Amino acid sequence: MFKGEEGLHVGKWAERVINLREINTLRNQIFAGFTLTMLLVLTFAGTFIYREVSMLLKHSAERHIEQTAIQADGRLDALLEQIDSLTTQVAADSYVQKLLAMEAKGSLSSFNERQSLLPIANNYMAYSSGISSLELYTVDNRRLFPLDGTNMNRISEDALAAADKKKGRLAWMGIDPRQQDSVLAIRRINLLDHSYSAGGYLVARVNREYFNMNESNAKGSASAREGIMLLSDGEGNPILSDMEDEVARTVLAQTGGTVTIGGERMLAVRQHSDAAGWRLVLLMPVEAATEGISVLRTAIYVSVGIAAFAFLLLTLLLSTMITRPLQKLRRSMRSARFGGLKEIPAGGSRFRTLEIDELNNTYNQMVIYMNELIQVVYEKEITQSRTELQALQAQINPHFLFNTLEAFYWSLEEKEESELAQTIVAMSGLFRYVIGSAPGNDEWVTVRDELEHAQRYLQIMKMRLIDRLHWSIEADSELWRVPIPKLIIQPIVENAILHGVESRIGPGEVMIRVSATKPGTATIAIIDDGPGMDEETLTKLRQSIEYAVPQDPKKGAGIAMSNVERRLKLYYPGRAEGGSSLQVESKVGAGTIVSFDITIPSEGDEQA
Repeated sequence: MFKGEEGLHVGKWAERVINLREINTLRNQIFAGFTLTMLLVLTFAGTFIYREVSMLLKHSAERHIEQTAIQADGRLDALLEQIDSLTTQVAADSYVQKLLAMEAKGSLSSFNERQSLLPIANNYMAYSSGISSLELYTVDNRRLFPLDGTNMNRISEDALAAADKKKGRLAWMGIDPRQQDSVLAIRRINLLDHSYSAGGYLVARVNREYFNMNESNAKGSASAREGIMLLSDGEGNPILSDMEDEVARTVLAQTGGTVTIGGERMLAVRQHSDAAGWRLVLLMPVEAATEGISVLRTAIYVSVGIAAFAFLLLTLLLSTMITRPLQKLRRSMRSARFGGLKEIPAGGSRFRTLEIDELNNTYNQMVIYMNELIQVVYEKEITQSRTELQALQAQINPHFLFNTLEAFYWSLEEKEESELAQTIVAMSGLFRYVIGSAPGNDEWVTVRDELEHAQRYLQIMKMRLIDRLHWSIEADSELWRVPIPKLIIQPIVENAILHGVESRIGPGEVMIRVSATKPGTATIAIIDDGPGMDEETLTKLRQSIEYAVPQDPKKGAGIAMSNVERRLKLYYPGRAEGGSSLQVESKVGAGTIVSFDITIPSEGDEQA
């Protein structure tokens, strides 16, 4: 009986030995790879780290404080660059440039024009929590913003000289003498459109606490909690410090790798900021930097020995935990190749991890989703014919409208109502042009098609306004086949009738003129002889076109024009060169001209 059991055990052991020879499994690969890696690490630790660890530990604290100082200097430069970038954007803002250009020419800005600087300043200040205020001055040191109605807070001569010396770059002046909790920065604004001549000055006040970087260093190391940071300007005046100002000045006056504060020796690392000319000093007690080296060295030796034993044991356990559920998942996925999409039953294993459970749950959800997807595809096949029928009905509806208008036309012809019949024909053509285009031909048409559409619209408006409306169309015949975006002229013609003809007493005239102004470019102008606009109204109209803000929100005035503007910029990118594609010219009593340019393609090119 004993020999039988012993033979059984020997047989099982032989079977296990044979299985170990199958090394091409995930479990064996994980075990072998981790073991080999650990052996290499232990060999290196025994031959090299043991001899070098003491020296490394001695210098680790010094390297750490140096790295911390470099990182702090990098964060300081990033904060300074953020302020520099925001002030640069303010200085280059188009409205600020325009206002300062007017002031440079001797035209004093009005209160409303200066008040418009408030949302611009608030918008840029929202990007940085450090800027407490922004001030704008003219080149003759007269403040335009904020609007407090006083010139008492003028810029000092030293600040002006520093800004002029920088020639448009940001000059950091240190602590603001009027506000001790703020740092003063000034930038001279150069007028971009006037040969970069001086146009004014931008003053930014930044909170001193904005440069506080202690929170960033709190997680550096065990000794970082005892570090002291000192930030000073180029003149040696403390800007931000963890000590009294007098003590800080004493530290700044000392040189070398160590300084003395109250009889205590401190390691000192200094960094210089090229952006502002400031100095960053990071201090750490010498005793704190070298504390615990022997204890740490002993702990490393003990940890290596314990890790060698625990690593082998945990590697075997980990490989088993990973591979056993994966084998189960592999069997389930293999059965899916034969059409059996079945879920993996939950549980059934003592070794379970969050990742493996999530993988199993994801596979089960995929199986459920695929089964549901099969059912959805089947239902979509059933509803596809219904969708095609609805699409056919949507296509028939416009044809029904056109046929109805044709019936009206023949009925009026029989009754000898020629004028109404022609209006019906124009209306039918207008609807057919707008909603009856062939698929794939909705974006581009020819100039001739667009002018015919505008002509039909003018005929319809002629019936409503009778003798109050006169119109004409002038176009060079060689430009008829030039491609143009569809429905780009009619909104402007509608705007000319609404604000030009209907706004005057007596008859009015609308003219459409298409002409080639220069090689490769054609200009389309819509001209009316309405009452025109003054400069203020014209400026508001241009702003509404550029920024899609209606002049009259109740009537939506300007929305159609802004839509045309966006489409022109979309179809002709780069032609406006940063400005508006629609050019509006108007004078009081002289009517209005709205024009835009289109591209004449060369031979062989096709746009439409």
